[in-house]
Amino acid sequence: MSDLSTVGAAAVVDRPARPRAALPALCLTQITSWGIVYYAFPVLNPQITAATGWSAATTTAAFSAALLVSALAGIRIGRILDARGPRTVMTAGSVIGTASLVVIAMAPNPAVFTVGWLLAGLAMASTFYQPAFAALTRWWSPHHIRALTTVTLAGGLASTFFAPLTAQLAEHFTWRHTYLILAAVLAAVTVPAHAFALRGPWPPAPPSTTAGATSTTATITRSRPFLLLATALTLSSFAMYAVVVTLVPLLLDRGYTATQAAWALGLGGAGQTLGRTLYAALARRTSPALRAAVLVGLGGATTAAFALVPGPYPLLAVLAVVAGTVRGNLTLLQATAITDRWGANRYGRLSGLLAAPTTTASALAPFAGTALAVPLGGYPHLFVVLALVSATAALIARHTTPDDLTT
Repeated sequence: MSDLSTVGAAAVVDRPARPRAALPALCLTQITSWGIVYYAFPVLNPQITAATGWSAATTTAAFSAALLVSALAGIRIGRILDARGPRTVMTAGSVIGTASLVVIAMAPNPAVFTVGWLLAGLAMASTFYQPAFAALTRWWSPHHIRALTTVTLAGGLASTFFAPLTAQLAEHFTWRHTYLILAAVLAAVTVPAHAFALRGPWPPAPPSTTAGATSTTATITRSRPFLLLATALTLSSFAMYAVVVTLVPLLLDRGYTATQAAWALGLGGAGQTLGRTLYAALARRTSPALRAAVLVGLGGATTAAFALVPGPYPLLAVLAVVAGTVRGNLTLLQATAITDRWGANRYGRLSGLLAAPTTTASALAPFAGTALAVPLGGYPHLFVVLALVSATAALIARHTTPDDLTT
């Protein structure tokens, strides 16, 4: 009897501490943070350029700069997350995000507008998926895929909810007032949620049974599989985020209304939610490298379809859902890429290093996509090029299995 009690007590001690409110809170804050800080911009940008006279290249460059800051800050933030947990990082990020939107809304010129987006980049690194994934991977290990899937199911609704909402607000208010309203929503939802729901103790990193988990961080990051994985995900991210930001201009050029374009973007978010329900089953049936190659390749196929299919609108809406389904799986693919290959005990740092080039690519994608559309002959031609980029990434992704997993 005493032996059984000892075993039961040990199981309780070894079980990671999980704040009860953490998972629902992160679901709510991912929807809100992504929806306001990220997805509102492609909806509002046409109004911003029309009202201010600033060029689309200038405003998109500021947005890209935010993503670049997010990539650079993410490396340091990953180390802090490994050591201290998510509460302080994500709460501070929410405050900074609110302040950044106020600066953006009040910006009298492109320079101040850019400063606002640089602050937003720091908020992105502190509140988007990377810190949420680090929290869930540590608290829910070894059952983290279930928690990651849950929070990304919610996060996929960010564009579904906030893209149409932003479009509706923009019909009744200026872009500046719209951003101020969104800033108030961001503060009201995310600051208290991060401050009060993430108060649980931060457990030590769990031991990992994954082959290669005993390798040093430096050895892993210099290895051929890690470098190929970073390359494949970087190319895929560039293509994916260029498509997200330029989908609205593509549809506007084809004669659809701003509301229709916003709904297409939002339907992609619904597709993300659908796709993420399928990831766990896909993960059980495929190797990490094969899974990466297939999903990245499918992303390229949907991009090519946007280039080749001008309409009708219901068909484009279906295509947006399919593309979102693939994109949702790609998010979980990146979230689990480290643990699938090298374990969870250095997740924050390794994921920060892996995310740096991919986030840099996503930072350059909005500006590069907008800038390349004209010399390439329009957005359909741009989408063809982006599809080819994804195809290249898929070929590289097939060779990302660590050597010690192949023996």
